[in-house]
Amino acid sequence: MSNSRISVPEAVSIVLIVLVAHTLVSLPKSLLNVTGSATLINLLYVGIIMFFLVLLMVKLFKGFAGQDIIDISNFLGGPVFQKIVGMIFILYFIFNSSILLRNFCECLKTVYYPMTSLFFILLTFIIALCISNNFNFSVTAKINLIILPIIFVSILFIFFANNQNLSFENLTPILGNGLFDTFVTGLGNLGAFGGIVFLYFIPPYLKEPKKFKKVAMISIGLSIVYLIICVAIILLTFTFLLKVDEIMPLYSAARYIEFGSFFQRLESILLLIWIIGMACYFSITLHIAMNIFKKITNIRDSKPLLIPFALLMLSISLMPSNYSISKYLETDIYPRIVIWIGLVLSTLILVLAYFKKRIKTFSHNNSQGQNISSTISKKKGFIGNESMD
Repeated sequence: MSNSRISVPEAVSIVLIVLVAHTLVSLPKSLLNVTGSATLINLLYVGIIMFFLVLLMVKLFKGFAGQDIIDISNFLGGPVFQKIVGMIFILYFIFNSSILLRNFCECLKTVYYPMTSLFFILLTFIIALCISNNFNFSVTAKINLIILPIIFVSILFIFFANNQNLSFENLTPILGNGLFDTFVTGLGNLGAFGGIVFLYFIPPYLKEPKKFKKVAMISIGLSIVYLIICVAIILLTFTFLLKVDEIMPLYSAARYIEFGSFFQRLESILLLIWIIGMACYFSITLHIAMNIFKKITNIRDSKPLLIPFALLMLSISLMPSNYSISKYLETDIYPRIVIWIGLVLSTLILVLAYFKKRIKTFSHNNSQGQNISSTISKKKGFIGNESMD
């Protein structure tokens, strides 16, 4: 693990690449489906809630410096409980990344490779993951740190280059379908912040574990800003996207950019950048899943797991019989999984472990105090006996 230590910017980029990967496929559209024209207000609302949840997480992690949620599960419930939690998170990472891989490859096939078998497009990514995970994890983190700002710039470029296509009338009605849908039903948009799950596994990788709070705060702040920009692009540019399913809405927005007859098809360059970003995301999730398995089984090296886990990802990505099913899994099931596993289960584990540690510390201090008191009493008794003699 010492050779896999990462800096604060690299850790932030790992958390953000999760959000980026989902926005590049269909996340902005699924958010708009829930809250409509009120999505920007809703994102500010759920972003503030998520900010305080992350603050709570940071506070609970303070007593477990340098440990991840798997280590904390071991402290809370022992090895058996640790294995159960570990398997839940392995399934979480493998399932979600496999479905996203399937959907992204479906989009690539539709846009650029209609005559190519989906299996071969998927296999290309799987081979790339196997090659990248043969290197040290810090190498992947560094590449991810390089590509992420370029993706951010590409999103800003799409927003400003489409300024003539933006219609602020699409923001009305301001509260969309009403207060209830915006602030109650819209709580389901908390599932958009899937990067929070990666925060539970970042501490052991940090060169300076004490800077975990810095990583968490920067990550959640940039996540909110990035999500708002992505949704604003779709909401202000395409009214019809609220009613019509569109493959890769951000890519569609990029296709509307025109700089005369010389600069055309800029979306092809952007898509190439996004493919590299997606490959980084899949590599990171595969590495974390293998590392969890290594931890719960106490094996010495996770490298032999690379091929079996990669083939598992390929198998799961091929399971949905068509794009509609895989898209449903990503847009409807994935946000619920994030909420129940990334927020409810993980927070519950942290809270219970926090109180268990407080109780143990309190009991230990009490026993030490009793030992000191009894020692003092014995010494007083000994001195009193000497004086009587």
